[in-house]
Amino acid sequence: MEPSFDYTVTTTKEFDAAVESVQENAAKAGMRVLHIHDVQKTLGEKGFARAPFKIIEFCNARYANAFLEADMRLGLCMPCKINVYVKDGMTVLSGMRPVVLRQFFPKAELGALPEEIDAAVRGIIDSAK
Repeated sequence: MEPSFDYTVTTTKEFDAAVESVQENAAKAGMRVLHIHDVQKTLGEKGFARAPFKIIEFCNARYANAFLEADMRLGLCMPCKINVYVKDGMTVLSGMRPVVLRQFFPKAELGALPEEIDAAVRGIIDSAK
């Protein structure tokens, strides 16, 4: 059985607190937050109403370099992202599971990297909720 594409949980934290918690826990996991996309604001500027939604991009240089050494096309999946959004009144944390990269890049020699990064992403989400 192939792993699920995402790891998604709900939290009792308010939206802004959850965003801050993801950032803090990414740093604790040795990741650098590169950018936070405010999807609600961006779409709102174009006339589309959306509940709170931010995409937090983060990376670790050692992992990034190793992935690019294995296959430059892996850059299409970088950096890692965790989405924080509100759905049905609940704050949701969701991240793509790096273990699915083997399905898209079967010839890339990735070693244990997808599992290591997958554990980090899930750990950030679990610690942030």
